[in-house]
Amino acid sequence: MFNCIIVGAGPAGATTAYHLAKQGHSVLVLEKADLPRYRPGGGGISPMVKQWLNIDFSPVIAAQVSQVRYTWKMGDPVQANLQSTEPMWMVKRDQFDHFLVQQAQQQGANIQTEEAVTGIEKKGDHWQVTTAKGSYESQYLVAADGANGVTAAALGLKAGKPTLGVVLEVKTAVAPNHANTALFDFGTIKNGYIWCFPKGDGYSISAGIFRGDKGKAEQLHKQLLDYSKENGIDTRNSQFYETSLNLWSENSPLHTSQGLVVGEAAGMVDPLLGEGVRPAIYTGWKAAEAVNAALSGNESALAEYSQEIHDTFGNDFALASRLAGLFYQFPKIAYKVALKRPAAAKIMSKILCGESSYSEVTDKAIQAIKKNLIPGMKG
Repeated sequence: MFNCIIVGAGPAGATTAYHLAKQGHSVLVLEKADLPRYRPGGGGISPMVKQWLNIDFSPVIAAQVSQVRYTWKMGDPVQANLQSTEPMWMVKRDQFDHFLVQQAQQQGANIQTEEAVTGIEKKGDHWQVTTAKGSYESQYLVAADGANGVTAAALGLKAGKPTLGVVLEVKTAVAPNHANTALFDFGTIKNGYIWCFPKGDGYSISAGIFRGDKGKAEQLHKQLLDYSKENGIDTRNSQFYETSLNLWSENSPLHTSQGLVVGEAAGMVDPLLGEGVRPAIYTGWKAAEAVNAALSGNESALAEYSQEIHDTFGNDFALASRLAGLFYQFPKIAYKVALKRPAAAKIMSKILCGESSYSEVTDKAIQAIKKNLIPGMKG
């Protein structure tokens, strides 16, 4: 019997496995895909994740950006330098995710790929997890299988609000003016935005819908191609990928008896900007702490995990959701107030890099948007 079974080998699952194995626990990770596998996503990651994983990420950093450039419908630009001590990382998700898995393996975690979970059952004081290849038992179970996973629901812990994301991966020479700049465009996508990240040998150009219905993939495909053309990006060698983004919707339980949910399976995706990797790694780190404490006899450790995540990312995402409600309802005014001014652009960039929180800006931003909607409005 394992101390812990983790379903899913993305950043959240791999981080949980890394820390539990490092602490000497027996860990099994079940991943339905072969590894390395491509996970659709922009691949922009804050260097702050280093504080939760004591490893050298340099082998999988494809590029770094020190500037962000915002546009409104591909025009009216504003540019800001990142105020971080280290530029934002650009990674290729297949390489980055596999690298994290390898770090967990080096600590002693057992990683089994191409094993989709077909059954989960609580057997008294332990879990039984079944795949087509066998049956496994563990004291604790962690759901880390993403937006479309089955494990959180099996634990009775389904969280988040799934929406549509599309990524256009382009292999081409990166223009010199794009080499160290992350591009964000608002207004072109209704209820969402486009982001474009350089990767050394090409670009990851993404679009997400963050409010209202999910939208249609075909329309997002066309808009990404139009955006690429407008920015002089050659898309002849490119491929589309579609994915679900499991946006945070509300603070809900992230634990049950001997079970936890982490990362995107827990809805830990920013409802305004769509960032998911940083909160995934954080929840993986905290989940490992909780399971370790529970194995040592702390009966409240899993409940404390839920509260910890709510007090940090959950409460901050609640503010992001409030801001998103106005931002995507009145995007032109919101762009002018919240991004067009250089000082505001720098603040949003700090949030993107994890150096600031929504608690520092939400009330002021909402009031500024309201005052522009109704001149003379106070409070």
